[in-house]
Amino acid sequence: MGNKIATREAYGKALVKLSNLNENVVVLDADLSKSTKTAEFKAVAPERFINMGIAESNMMGVAAGLSTCGKIPFASTFAMFAAGRAFEQIRNSICYPKLNVKICATHAGLTVGEDGATHQSVEDISLMRSIPNMTVINPADAVETEAAILAIANYNGPCYVRLGRLAVNIINDETNYKFEIGKGITLAKGKDVTIVATGMMVELALEAKDLLAKEGIDATIINIHTIKPIDTELLVNAAKETGAIVTAEEHSVIGGLGSAVSEVVTERYPVPVLKVGINDTFGESGKPNELLQAYGLTTENIVKRAKEAISLKK
Repeated sequence: MGNKIATREAYGKALVKLSNLNENVVVLDADLSKSTKTAEFKAVAPERFINMGIAESNMMGVAAGLSTCGKIPFASTFAMFAAGRAFEQIRNSICYPKLNVKICATHAGLTVGEDGATHQSVEDISLMRSIPNMTVINPADAVETEAAILAIANYNGPCYVRLGRLAVNIINDETNYKFEIGKGITLAKGKDVTIVATGMMVELALEAKDLLAKEGIDATIINIHTIKPIDTELLVNAAKETGAIVTAEEHSVIGGLGSAVSEVVTERYPVPVLKVGINDTFGESGKPNELLQAYGLTTENIVKRAKEAISLKK
């Protein structure tokens, strides 16, 4: 694990790379370019950057229009405004005609911190994965973020990428890391329980594995960066190998990673699936790490849930 860097920071740097790699990439922002880090793209390619003002729904419509002219629009704002305020335009103007628009939403989840419940989008994965034709990606660190942004630029179709405000440790090795849309990554193999994590919770899942090992419990750790389409084969194999699953996400337990994993497992190979996430409640204002503690998004809680899942095995 290396330096801490927010996934939104990595997004800004990836856009700068893209500015040279593909002249059809255009970036739209809803007056938050310093926060979303799209300002970095503006600095190197100002003629391909559009500040749409505080008009997120219109931004999605404009992005849709640009995509029909052969451009590859990256539209950015906070997750609450992208997935929430502009839901109808994303559904009807982007996903229904299956247009090539990339929605890269920052400041997702509880770790927005002091901005509080109104800005803490804990429902965005649920909203976005419910729309037909949408691909949903939630990277764990800076390395994965850059790889994801470069990958979606080459993918034809609507994408939603969830990014965070808080600086997080780098857990992936830059030189050996391979990103593939729709493919989960097994970070560790064990026989007793599988911990499936996404986003910033992947690091905590790895920490939980070490704590469980001290008690003689052997955990498989899977990083699911693509929530939709989800890696069905990997999850079914994990269910067969360990017989119990715990999911971990900085998102509501309703409709997010935990729900997606449950949908796969209950149909293909039913085993206990216990969830670590936000339990059907709004967030509140506070320091990010204190909020994670208060809402049970901790290594200790993953360990606790893993033991409970093992006890439920047939």
